[in-house]
Amino acid sequence: MTFNELVRLLEQSGFELIKEKGSIRYYAKAGLDKLVRIDYHSSREVPTGTCNAILKVAGIKRK
Repeated sequence: MTFNELVRLLEQSGFELIKEKGSIRYYAKAGLDKLVRIDYHSSREVPTGTCNAILKVAGIKRK
């Protein structure tokens, strides 16, 4: 999964970009008290462990 695909998945799940500083983006969703942090690198592949950790914090099940 690329960073673009991961961001698209988060946005489809109701997350919105809250703030951005350099390549680091923070996403939030109503009803979730944690921010999801992504070190964004557009078309590069997200390392498997990083991807799983981001999806776990976001509460999204991987298909």
